[in-house]
Amino acid sequence: MPTFAYSGRRRGGETVRGERIADTIEAAVQGLRRDQVLVTQIQPVKAKAAPAAKVKTGKRVSAKNLAVFTRQFSVMIDAGLPLVQCLEILGNQEEDKGFAAVILQTRADVEGGASLADAMKKYPKTFDPLFTNMIAAGEAGGILDTILKRLASYIEKAVKLKGQVKSAMAYPIAVISMAGVVVAGILWKVIPTFASLFAGLGAELPWPTRMVIAASNLMVQFAPFIIVGFIGLSFLFRQYYATHNGQRAVDRMILRAPVIGLIMRKIAVARFCRTLSTLISSGVPILDGLEITAKTAGNSIIEDAVMSTRKSIERGETISAPLKETSVFPPMVSQMIAVGEATGALDTMLSKIADFYEEEVDAAVAGLVSLLEPLMIGLLGAIVGGIVIAMYLPIFDLIKKLA
Repeated sequence: MPTFAYSGRRRGGETVRGERIADTIEAAVQGLRRDQVLVTQIQPVKAKAAPAAKVKTGKRVSAKNLAVFTRQFSVMIDAGLPLVQCLEILGNQEEDKGFAAVILQTRADVEGGASLADAMKKYPKTFDPLFTNMIAAGEAGGILDTILKRLASYIEKAVKLKGQVKSAMAYPIAVISMAGVVVAGILWKVIPTFASLFAGLGAELPWPTRMVIAASNLMVQFAPFIIVGFIGLSFLFRQYYATHNGQRAVDRMILRAPVIGLIMRKIAVARFCRTLSTLISSGVPILDGLEITAKTAGNSIIEDAVMSTRKSIERGETISAPLKETSVFPPMVSQMIAVGEATGALDTMLSKIADFYEEEVDAAVAGLVSLLEPLMIGLLGAIVGGIVIAMYLPIFDLIKKLA
């Protein structure tokens, strides 16, 4: 793009001179006006040496880092700092080098005359469609600071909700993994010693002992094949889940699973309502909002239901009726959405539904953890205790014979 040399004045009367990269003189003047510079003279100059290669698609950033960036950005904009200066400060202080490069490149694009939303859309891995569409709505409405605050609150709540999902799954996975390691260690090292002892004594083995020894022999002889088979099954599962039908089959099973399925459904409803409420209150059109919400649902069954609702709205229907027909969302959700549509406060109603279901998720996760803790400990104790008893049964029989 061409470079333009300019001179002008700031609001305080300070004279400034410099160069600005833009497509046209009008774009350069518009960009300088956003930086609170009144241009008095501007003319094209020879292009400088080509800059370093730009970041093409950006990189994925953790939700926590993005939330901190958005919150700081909103505070700076609210304080009246120029947009370019905000991005420069945030980019220079960001510890994540990849994220810092994206922020600074966004700053360069904005300084070159692009809107903030258009500059961010170049890096879809960093700024998703929800983020960029809300920024575009904020720029169009002149409420960028308000939109950034809503975005920061949304991302922070999304991080909390994701943490609740991890809490619900981490404990049983950790206990089951620990149980698997303990049992494998016993079968691999301990049981063969007992089997050699029993063979030397010529003891008659009861059926529980024979089963444990058989499992131990199986593990010792076929351990490499078991490991390879487990890795192969994991790979095949990923490949199957990557397909359209496979993803829907697995996601449907998750939603129908006892206890966990109910929690995952509540999480999906809370995420749907929170996302759509944030988009609508920010001025994003309802059809665009539903499309973005469907992509962030986190479950393909929920995504299909939302997209089906979007098609119904295109035909002139309300939101509540097609949502009710999908049978994915609880009746209370469609009823409250219908009230929100009737009163003209859909975004507020969606926010209240999200608050309700987030509290429900809190209670459900706490209840699940308290229920699983004794069950998992009991299961681990039963497995290890069963193996120990099975191996001591022949010894008890020998002691009785000697007595």
